[in-house]
Amino acid sequence: MKRFASLAAALLAGCSLAPTFEMPVVDVPAQYKELAPSERGNWKTAEPAEGAPRGEWWHVFGDPMLDGLEQQAIAANQTLAGAAARVKQARAIVGVVEADRIPQIGAAFGPYRYQPSTASQNLPPNTQLSPFTVWRGVLTASYEVDLFGRIGDRIAATRSDAAASEATYQSVLLALQADVAQTYFAIRQTDEELRVVREQVELRAESVRIVQRRFDLGDISELDLAQAKTNLALAQNDAIALERARGQLEHGLAVLLGKPPADFALAVAPFPIVPPAIPAGLPSTLLERRPDVATAVQIMAAANSRIGVARAAFFPVLNLTALGGYESAELGDLFKWSSRTWLLGPLFGAILTMPIIDGGRNRSNLDRAYAALEESVAGYRQTVLVAFADVEDNLIALRTLAGQAQVTGDSVGSAKRAFDIANTRYNRGASSFLEVIEAQRSLLVVQQLNARIQGARAISTVALIRSLGGGWDAPVAAAQAMPASEAKP
Repeated sequence: MKRFASLAAALLAGCSLAPTFEMPVVDVPAQYKELAPSERGNWKTAEPAEGAPRGEWWHVFGDPMLDGLEQQAIAANQTLAGAAARVKQARAIVGVVEADRIPQIGAAFGPYRYQPSTASQNLPPNTQLSPFTVWRGVLTASYEVDLFGRIGDRIAATRSDAAASEATYQSVLLALQADVAQTYFAIRQTDEELRVVREQVELRAESVRIVQRRFDLGDISELDLAQAKTNLALAQNDAIALERARGQLEHGLAVLLGKPPADFALAVAPFPIVPPAIPAGLPSTLLERRPDVATAVQIMAAANSRIGVARAAFFPVLNLTALGGYESAELGDLFKWSSRTWLLGPLFGAILTMPIIDGGRNRSNLDRAYAALEESVAGYRQTVLVAFADVEDNLIALRTLAGQAQVTGDSVGSAKRAFDIANTRYNRGASSFLEVIEAQRSLLVVQQLNARIQGARAISTVALIRSLGGGWDAPVAAAQAMPASEAKP
C-alpha cells in the first residue's frame, strides 16, 4: 500500500523532461584592457546578479538639480510606466499557467433537448422513440495529472519570461536614469559654451566700437572695420546656434520627465561638477548587474524549459474528469434527491490520450525548441561581449578625455595671454587687425573645446556607470527601484 501511495504521489507531481539548465561557457578577458595598472583589482568571472545593488548612482556627481530631475523621471516617465505594465502582464501569464496545476471546477444549469437512438436504448432499429427534455444542474471537475512535467515546464518557462521582463524593466530604468543625466550634462555643457560665446560677442562688439572710432579718425582703413564686424557676426551666429541646441535638449529632457516641453524650463547655470574618479580596483563583478545580461539568462532558462514541454508532447496525457448534480425531466423535480446523478470518467474524450501519427509535428516542435535554446545561448554570449566592449569604450574615453582636459586647461591661459598681446600690439599700431581676429578665434576655440571636454567627461562617466549596470558605491538594492505598486506580492 505504501509503495502504491508513493507511486501515485510521483505521478501527481510529474517529472520534468527538460534538460538540466547550465550556464554556457563564455571566454572573458583576464582584465579590463583600458584600466591603468594602478586601477586594476581582483578579477572574477562574471555571473548574473540582477539583484545586486545599483542604487541612486547619480549622487556621485553631487548636483541637487540632477537628483531632483532623476526622481521626477522615475515617477512620471511613460516609457518606464509601459515597461512596468509589461512586467504586470508577464506575472499575470504566470498565474494563468499555474492555474493548470489546480483542479478546474465548473457549474452548468439549464435544459437540453435529446433524441435518443434505438441503439443507445438497445431496441430494434424501427422502434419509434420520441425526443424529450432534460433539466440539468451539475458541478463538473477536471484535472490533468502532470505525468511528464508538461505543466511544470510551462510554468518554469513563464516564470523565466516574467523574470526576463523584470530585468528588462531594470534595463529601461537604468537607461532612463542615464539619459536624464546625460541630457542634463549636455545642457550644462551648452550653457558653458553659451557663456564663453557671449563673452566673445561682448569682446568683439567692443572691438568694433574701438575700430569704428579709429576709422572715423582716419587712423585705419575700412578693411579693419569690415573684418571686426564680420568677426562679431560670426560670434553672434554661434550664440544663436547654441541657443537652438539648448532649447532642443531642454525639450528632450522634458519628455524624459513625462512633461510637455511648454511646462518645463531649466534655468541657465554653470557647469556643475568635476567628474568623479573611477575607484581603484574596478571589478568585473559590477558588470554582473547589467539588466541586459540578466534578461539574456532568463531567456535561455525559458527556452530550456520549453524543450521539456516539447518532449512531453510525445507522451500520454492523463485527464481526470467528474460530474455530479441533478437531472430530471421537469424543472420542479430537478433538485430532488431522487434526481441526483454522477459520472466518473471521460466526459469530453478519452481519459488517457497519446499521439501515434502526427505527421512529424511533435518532432518539428522539439527541433524548434532546441534551435530556440541555441539562439538564446548565442544571444547571451553576444550580450556579454557587448557588455565588456561598452565598459572598455567608456574607460578609454574617460582616460583620454582626462588627458585632453589637462592639455586644454593649460592652453586656455596661453590663448588669453596671446589675445591680450595681439590687442595691445594692434592698439599701438605694431600689427594688423588680422592678428587680433586670429587671437580671438583661437581663444574661442580653446574655451569651447574646454567646455565640450568637461561635458564629454561627465557624459562618459554616466555611460560607464550604465555599462557596469549601476554605480560602484550604490547602497540601494535594485529591487527597490521598481515602484511599490509594481513589486511582487
